[in-house]
Amino acid sequence: MAVYKEENPNTWRVIYRYTDWKGERKQSQKRGFTTKREALAWEREQEHKATADLDMTFESFVALYTTDMQGRVKENTWGTKEHIIRTKLLPYFGKRKMAEIQSKEIMAWQNEMINFRDENGKPYSPVYLKTLHNQLSAIFNHAVQYYNLKTNPAAKVGNMGKAKGREMLFWTKDEYQKFSDVMMDKPLSYYAFEMLYWCGIREGELLALTPGDFDFERSTVSISKSYQWLKGRDVITDPKTPKSNRVIKMPNFLCEEMQYFIKSLYGAEPTDRIFPVTKSYLHREMDRGAKETGLKRIRIHYMRHSHIPLLIDMGFSAIAIADRVGHESIDITYNYAHLFPTRQTEMAEKLDCLRTEEGA
Repeated sequence: MAVYKEENPNTWRVIYRYTDWKGERKQSQKRGFTTKREALAWEREQEHKATADLDMTFESFVALYTTDMQGRVKENTWGTKEHIIRTKLLPYFGKRKMAEIQSKEIMAWQNEMINFRDENGKPYSPVYLKTLHNQLSAIFNHAVQYYNLKTNPAAKVGNMGKAKGREMLFWTKDEYQKFSDVMMDKPLSYYAFEMLYWCGIREGELLALTPGDFDFERSTVSISKSYQWLKGRDVITDPKTPKSNRVIKMPNFLCEEMQYFIKSLYGAEPTDRIFPVTKSYLHREMDRGAKETGLKRIRIHYMRHSHIPLLIDMGFSAIAIADRVGHESIDITYNYAHLFPTRQTEMAEKLDCLRTEEGA
Protein backbone atom coordinates (compact mmCIF):
# COMPACT_ATOMS: atom_id res chain seq x y z
CA MET A 1 0.00 0.00 0.00
CA ALA A 2 1.04 3.61 -0.52
CA VAL A 3 -0.13 7.08 0.50
CA TYR A 4 0.15 10.07 -1.86
CA LYS A 5 -0.55 13.78 -1.61
CA GLU A 6 -3.02 15.05 -4.22
CA GLU A 7 -2.19 18.49 -5.59
CA ASN A 8 -5.72 19.39 -6.64
CA PRO A 9 -7.68 19.20 -4.44
CA ASN A 10 -5.40 19.36 -1.44
CA THR A 11 -6.18 15.85 -0.11
CA TRP A 12 -4.52 12.47 0.36
CA ARG A 13 -4.96 9.27 -1.63
CA VAL A 14 -4.32 5.62 -0.67
CA ILE A 15 -3.49 2.97 -3.24
CA TYR A 16 -3.70 -0.57 -1.92
CA ARG A 17 -3.11 -3.99 -3.36
CA TYR A 18 -4.50 -7.24 -2.04
CA THR A 19 -5.09 -10.89 -2.94
CA ASP A 20 -8.76 -11.88 -3.30
CA TRP A 21 -10.32 -15.22 -2.32
CA LYS A 22 -9.41 -16.67 -5.72
CA GLY A 23 -5.73 -15.91 -5.09
CA GLU A 24 -5.70 -13.14 -7.69
CA ARG A 25 -3.84 -9.88 -7.08
CA LYS A 26 -6.05 -6.80 -7.10
CA GLN A 27 -5.49 -3.06 -6.81
CA SER A 28 -7.83 -0.35 -5.64
CA GLN A 29 -7.67 3.12 -4.14
CA LYS A 30 -9.49 5.62 -1.98
CA ARG A 31 -9.27 9.41 -2.27
CA GLY A 32 -10.42 12.40 -0.28
CA PHE A 33 -8.56 12.13 3.04
CA THR A 34 -8.03 15.58 4.52
CA THR A 35 -4.83 14.61 6.38
CA LYS A 36 -2.03 12.11 5.92
CA ARG A 37 -2.79 10.72 9.36
CA GLU A 38 -6.33 9.80 8.31
CA ALA A 39 -5.03 8.19 5.13
CA LEU A 40 -2.46 6.12 7.06
CA ALA A 41 -5.04 5.03 9.63
CA TRP A 42 -7.35 3.87 6.87
CA GLU A 43 -4.44 2.09 5.18
CA ARG A 44 -3.63 0.17 8.37
CA GLU A 45 -7.27 -0.85 8.74
CA GLN A 46 -7.32 -2.28 5.22
CA GLU A 47 -4.18 -4.27 6.01
CA HIS A 48 -5.89 -5.75 9.08
CA LYS A 49 -8.92 -6.68 6.98
CA ALA A 50 -6.82 -8.18 4.21
CA THR A 51 -5.09 -10.49 6.68
CA ALA A 52 -8.20 -11.03 8.84
CA ASP A 53 -6.20 -9.55 11.72
CA LEU A 54 -8.57 -8.96 14.64
CA ASP A 55 -6.63 -5.88 15.59
CA MET A 56 -9.11 -4.29 13.17
CA THR A 57 -12.04 -2.24 14.43
CA PHE A 58 -15.50 -3.65 15.06
CA GLU A 59 -16.72 -1.52 12.16
CA SER A 60 -14.22 -3.10 9.78
CA PHE A 61 -15.09 -6.60 10.96
CA VAL A 62 -18.77 -5.87 10.38
CA ALA A 63 -17.84 -5.20 6.75
CA LEU A 64 -16.31 -8.70 6.58
CA TYR A 65 -19.31 -10.18 8.39
CA THR A 66 -21.61 -8.49 5.87
CA THR A 67 -19.66 -9.91 2.93
CA ASP A 68 -19.76 -13.39 4.47
CA MET A 69 -23.39 -13.45 5.57
CA GLN A 70 -25.57 -11.12 3.50
CA GLY A 71 -26.06 -13.56 0.64
CA ARG A 72 -26.90 -16.44 2.98
CA VAL A 73 -30.09 -15.03 4.49
CA LYS A 74 -33.33 -13.64 3.09
CA GLU A 75 -33.32 -10.01 2.05
CA ASN A 76 -35.87 -8.98 4.68
CA THR A 77 -33.95 -10.87 7.39
CA TRP A 78 -30.74 -9.13 6.44
CA GLY A 79 -32.55 -5.79 6.48
CA THR A 80 -33.46 -6.36 10.13
CA LYS A 81 -29.90 -7.39 11.00
CA GLU A 82 -28.41 -4.41 9.16
CA HIS A 83 -30.69 -1.97 10.97
CA ILE A 84 -29.68 -3.34 14.39
CA ILE A 85 -25.99 -3.30 13.49
CA ARG A 86 -26.14 0.24 12.10
CA THR A 87 -28.25 1.83 14.83
CA LYS A 88 -27.49 -0.17 17.99
CA LEU A 89 -24.03 -1.71 17.62
CA LEU A 90 -21.80 0.46 15.43
CA PRO A 91 -22.45 3.69 17.40
CA TYR A 92 -21.14 1.97 20.54
CA PHE A 93 -18.49 -0.51 19.35
CA GLY A 94 -17.63 0.77 15.86
CA LYS A 95 -14.20 2.30 16.57
CA ARG A 96 -13.09 -0.26 19.14
CA LYS A 97 -10.62 -3.02 18.24
CA MET A 98 -12.28 -6.43 17.95
CA ALA A 99 -9.57 -8.13 19.97
CA GLU A 100 -9.83 -5.55 22.75
CA ILE A 101 -13.59 -5.53 23.38
CA GLN A 102 -14.16 -7.05 26.81
CA SER A 103 -17.14 -8.42 28.67
CA LYS A 104 -17.33 -5.34 30.90
CA GLU A 105 -17.91 -3.20 27.80
CA ILE A 106 -20.66 -5.56 26.64
CA MET A 107 -22.30 -5.25 30.03
CA ALA A 108 -22.09 -1.45 29.88
CA TRP A 109 -23.76 -1.54 26.43
CA GLN A 110 -26.47 -3.86 27.77
CA ASN A 111 -27.19 -1.45 30.62
CA GLU A 112 -27.48 1.39 28.14
CA MET A 113 -29.98 -0.58 26.06
CA ILE A 114 -31.96 -1.67 29.15
CA ASN A 115 -32.15 1.89 30.48
CA PHE A 116 -33.13 3.45 27.13
CA ARG A 117 -36.44 5.32 27.01
CA ASP A 118 -38.02 6.91 23.95
CA GLU A 119 -39.71 10.32 23.87
CA ASN A 120 -42.79 8.77 25.48
CA GLY A 121 -40.78 7.14 28.25
CA LYS A 122 -41.18 3.66 26.75
CA PRO A 123 -38.28 1.17 27.07
CA TYR A 124 -37.25 -1.50 24.58
CA SER A 125 -39.30 -4.67 24.97
CA PRO A 126 -37.66 -7.73 26.57
CA VAL A 127 -37.91 -9.58 23.25
CA TYR A 128 -36.18 -6.74 21.39
CA LEU A 129 -33.41 -6.56 24.00
CA LYS A 130 -32.78 -10.27 23.51
CA THR A 131 -32.71 -9.76 19.73
CA LEU A 132 -30.11 -6.98 20.07
CA HIS A 133 -27.82 -9.12 22.18
CA ASN A 134 -28.24 -12.13 19.89
CA GLN A 135 -27.05 -10.07 16.93
CA LEU A 136 -24.00 -8.78 18.78
CA SER A 137 -23.15 -12.28 19.95
CA ALA A 138 -23.60 -13.63 16.40
CA ILE A 139 -20.94 -11.23 15.13
CA PHE A 140 -18.46 -12.31 17.81
CA ASN A 141 -19.31 -15.98 17.21
CA HIS A 142 -18.50 -15.44 13.54
CA ALA A 143 -15.14 -13.98 14.53
CA VAL A 144 -14.44 -16.94 16.82
CA GLN A 145 -15.43 -19.57 14.28
CA TYR A 146 -13.86 -18.15 11.15
CA TYR A 147 -11.30 -15.50 12.14
CA ASN A 148 -9.60 -16.99 15.20
CA LEU A 149 -10.95 -14.65 17.86
CA LYS A 150 -10.19 -16.44 21.14
CA THR A 151 -13.49 -15.93 22.94
CA ASN A 152 -16.91 -14.34 22.51
CA PRO A 153 -17.17 -11.58 25.16
CA ALA A 154 -20.94 -11.30 24.63
CA ALA A 155 -21.43 -14.98 25.48
CA LYS A 156 -19.55 -14.52 28.74
CA VAL A 157 -21.92 -11.77 29.83
CA GLY A 158 -25.06 -13.69 28.92
CA ASN A 159 -28.25 -12.45 27.35
CA MET A 160 -30.59 -9.67 28.36
CA GLY A 161 -34.35 -9.60 27.90
CA LYS A 162 -36.30 -12.78 27.28
CA ALA A 163 -37.54 -14.88 24.39
CA LYS A 164 -41.27 -14.61 25.01
CA GLY A 165 -42.93 -11.25 24.72
CA ARG A 166 -46.40 -10.03 25.41
CA GLU A 167 -49.33 -12.33 26.13
CA MET A 168 -50.47 -14.19 23.02
CA LEU A 169 -53.97 -12.98 22.22
CA PHE A 170 -56.41 -14.71 19.93
CA TRP A 171 -60.02 -14.56 18.81
CA THR A 172 -62.58 -17.27 19.40
CA LYS A 173 -64.71 -18.47 16.48
CA ASP A 174 -67.60 -16.24 17.60
CA GLU A 175 -65.32 -13.21 17.86
CA TYR A 176 -63.86 -13.83 14.43
CA GLN A 177 -67.30 -14.24 12.83
CA LYS A 178 -68.34 -10.92 14.35
CA PHE A 179 -65.24 -9.34 12.80
CA SER A 180 -65.73 -11.02 9.40
CA ASP A 181 -69.27 -9.65 9.14
CA VAL A 182 -67.82 -6.13 9.26
CA MET A 183 -65.21 -7.01 6.62
CA MET A 184 -67.82 -8.08 4.06
CA ASP A 185 -68.13 -4.53 2.69
CA LYS A 186 -64.65 -4.99 1.16
CA PRO A 187 -64.36 -8.37 -0.61
CA LEU A 188 -60.56 -8.31 -0.75
CA SER A 189 -60.34 -7.76 3.00
CA TYR A 190 -63.03 -10.32 3.76
CA TYR A 191 -61.44 -13.14 1.76
CA ALA A 192 -57.94 -12.28 2.99
CA PHE A 193 -58.99 -12.64 6.62
CA GLU A 194 -60.95 -15.81 5.80
CA MET A 195 -57.73 -17.41 4.55
CA LEU A 196 -55.78 -16.19 7.58
CA TYR A 197 -58.28 -17.47 10.12
CA TRP A 198 -59.46 -20.75 8.60
CA CYS A 199 -56.07 -21.90 7.23
CA GLY A 200 -53.68 -20.44 9.83
CA ILE A 201 -51.27 -19.09 7.22
CA ARG A 202 -48.82 -16.25 7.76
CA GLU A 203 -49.26 -12.73 6.35
CA GLY A 204 -46.45 -13.11 3.85
CA GLU A 205 -47.82 -16.47 2.72
CA LEU A 206 -51.26 -14.94 2.21
CA LEU A 207 -49.99 -11.98 0.19
CA ALA A 208 -47.96 -14.24 -2.09
CA LEU A 209 -50.95 -16.41 -3.09
CA THR A 210 -51.79 -16.71 -6.78
CA PRO A 211 -54.67 -18.46 -8.61
CA GLY A 212 -52.23 -21.22 -9.54
CA ASP A 213 -51.77 -22.11 -5.87
CA PHE A 214 -55.37 -23.35 -5.57
CA ASP A 215 -56.63 -26.78 -6.58
CA PHE A 216 -60.38 -26.52 -6.24
CA GLU A 217 -60.98 -30.12 -7.27
CA ARG A 218 -58.97 -31.28 -4.26
CA SER A 219 -59.95 -28.28 -2.09
CA THR A 220 -56.31 -27.46 -1.40
CA VAL A 221 -54.03 -24.44 -1.38
CA SER A 222 -50.27 -24.80 -1.77
CA ILE A 223 -47.98 -22.64 0.35
CA SER A 224 -44.64 -22.30 -1.43
CA LYS A 225 -43.64 -18.63 -1.21
CA SER A 226 -43.84 -15.48 0.87
CA TYR A 227 -44.32 -11.80 0.02
CA GLN A 228 -42.48 -8.77 1.36
CA TRP A 229 -42.54 -5.08 0.43
CA LEU A 230 -38.90 -4.04 0.65
CA LYS A 231 -37.35 -0.73 -0.32
CA GLY A 232 -40.30 0.25 -2.47
CA ARG A 233 -40.61 -3.00 -4.41
CA ASP A 234 -42.35 -6.37 -4.28
CA VAL A 235 -40.13 -9.25 -3.17
CA ILE A 236 -41.17 -12.90 -3.34
CA THR A 237 -39.08 -15.31 -1.27
CA ASP A 238 -39.26 -18.88 -0.02
CA PRO A 239 -41.49 -19.40 3.03
CA LYS A 240 -40.08 -18.89 6.51
CA THR A 241 -38.82 -22.46 7.03
CA PRO A 242 -38.58 -25.67 4.98
CA LYS A 243 -41.68 -27.12 6.69
CA SER A 244 -43.60 -23.98 5.76
CA ASN A 245 -43.76 -25.47 2.27
CA ARG A 246 -47.02 -27.37 2.61
CA VAL A 247 -50.41 -28.16 1.07
CA ILE A 248 -53.40 -27.17 3.19
CA LYS A 249 -56.81 -28.77 2.85
CA MET A 250 -59.48 -26.07 2.89
CA PRO A 251 -62.96 -26.56 4.35
CA ASN A 252 -65.61 -26.76 1.63
CA PHE A 253 -67.16 -23.39 2.41
CA LEU A 254 -63.78 -21.65 2.12
CA CYS A 255 -63.01 -23.49 -1.10
CA GLU A 256 -66.27 -22.19 -2.58
CA GLU A 257 -65.57 -18.66 -1.33
CA MET A 258 -62.08 -18.54 -2.82
CA GLN A 259 -63.23 -20.00 -6.12
CA TYR A 260 -65.85 -17.26 -6.36
CA PHE A 261 -63.35 -14.57 -5.38
CA ILE A 262 -60.72 -15.62 -7.90
CA LYS A 263 -63.33 -15.80 -10.67
CA SER A 264 -64.28 -12.21 -9.83
CA LEU A 265 -60.69 -11.03 -10.51
CA TYR A 266 -61.08 -10.06 -14.14
CA GLY A 267 -58.11 -11.10 -16.29
CA ALA A 268 -56.14 -12.60 -13.39
CA GLU A 269 -53.28 -14.78 -14.60
CA PRO A 270 -52.24 -17.99 -12.74
CA THR A 271 -49.13 -16.22 -11.41
CA ASP A 272 -50.79 -12.92 -10.40
CA ARG A 273 -51.12 -12.11 -6.70
CA ILE A 274 -54.78 -12.33 -5.72
CA PHE A 275 -54.26 -9.98 -2.76
CA PRO A 276 -52.19 -7.15 -4.34
CA VAL A 277 -51.84 -5.16 -1.11
CA THR A 278 -49.19 -4.83 1.61
CA LYS A 279 -49.19 -5.77 5.27
CA SER A 280 -49.97 -2.17 6.23
CA TYR A 281 -53.31 -2.48 4.40
CA LEU A 282 -54.24 -5.52 6.50
CA HIS A 283 -53.22 -3.69 9.67
CA ARG A 284 -55.51 -0.76 8.80
CA GLU A 285 -58.36 -3.13 8.10
CA MET A 286 -57.75 -4.89 11.40
CA ASP A 287 -57.92 -1.50 13.15
CA ARG A 288 -61.19 -0.72 11.37
CA GLY A 289 -62.82 -4.05 12.16
CA ALA A 290 -61.78 -4.06 15.81
CA LYS A 291 -63.06 -0.52 16.27
CA GLU A 292 -66.43 -1.17 14.62
CA THR A 293 -67.06 -4.40 16.53
CA GLY A 294 -65.55 -3.41 19.88
CA LEU A 295 -63.34 -6.50 19.83
CA LYS A 296 -59.88 -6.51 21.39
CA ARG A 297 -57.32 -5.52 18.77
CA ILE A 298 -54.98 -8.40 18.03
CA ARG A 299 -51.93 -8.50 15.77
CA ILE A 300 -52.43 -9.80 12.26
CA HIS A 301 -50.09 -12.71 13.08
CA TYR A 302 -52.42 -13.65 15.92
CA MET A 303 -55.04 -14.64 13.35
CA ARG A 304 -52.71 -17.60 12.83
CA HIS A 305 -52.61 -18.13 16.58
CA SER A 306 -56.41 -18.02 16.63
CA HIS A 307 -56.53 -20.94 14.17
CA ILE A 308 -54.47 -23.16 16.46
CA PRO A 309 -56.74 -22.95 19.58
CA LEU A 310 -59.66 -23.62 17.24
CA LEU A 311 -58.04 -26.89 16.13
CA ILE A 312 -57.09 -27.76 19.71
CA ASP A 313 -60.70 -27.25 20.79
CA MET A 314 -61.77 -29.61 17.99
CA GLY A 315 -59.56 -32.33 19.46
CA PHE A 316 -56.67 -32.49 16.98
CA SER A 317 -53.22 -33.56 18.15
CA ALA A 318 -50.19 -31.28 18.34
CA ILE A 319 -48.50 -33.29 15.58
CA ALA A 320 -51.45 -32.84 13.20
CA ILE A 321 -51.67 -29.12 13.98
CA ALA A 322 -47.93 -28.59 13.49
CA ASP A 323 -48.18 -30.24 10.07
CA ARG A 324 -51.08 -28.02 8.99
CA VAL A 325 -49.62 -24.69 10.08
CA GLY A 326 -46.04 -25.49 9.06
CA HIS A 327 -44.30 -25.38 12.43
CA GLU A 328 -40.65 -26.36 12.01
CA SER A 329 -40.74 -28.17 15.34
CA ILE A 330 -43.60 -29.61 17.37
CA ASP A 331 -42.08 -27.76 20.34
CA ILE A 332 -43.49 -24.56 18.80
CA THR A 333 -46.97 -26.09 18.83
CA TYR A 334 -46.50 -27.04 22.47
CA ASN A 335 -46.25 -23.34 23.29
CA TYR A 336 -50.03 -23.67 23.25
CA ALA A 337 -49.93 -26.57 25.72
CA HIS A 338 -51.99 -24.66 28.27
CA LEU A 339 -54.86 -24.64 25.77
CA PHE A 340 -54.94 -28.40 25.28
CA PRO A 341 -57.73 -29.84 27.47
CA THR A 342 -56.57 -32.00 30.34
CA ARG A 343 -57.32 -35.69 29.90
CA GLN A 344 -56.16 -36.79 33.33
CA THR A 345 -59.59 -38.11 34.34
CA GLU A 346 -59.94 -40.08 31.09
CA MET A 347 -56.44 -41.51 31.58
CA ALA A 348 -57.21 -42.63 35.14
CA GLU A 349 -60.47 -44.27 34.07
CA LYS A 350 -58.74 -46.23 31.28
CA LEU A 351 -56.00 -47.35 33.68
CA ASP A 352 -58.73 -48.57 36.05
CA CYS A 353 -60.32 -50.53 33.23
CA LEU A 354 -56.95 -52.03 32.27
CA ARG A 355 -56.26 -53.17 35.85
CA THR A 356 -59.79 -54.59 36.19
CA GLU A 357 -59.37 -56.57 32.95
CA GLU A 358 -56.05 -58.02 34.16
CA GLY A 359 -57.60 -59.08 37.47
CA ALA A 360 -60.61 -60.72 35.87
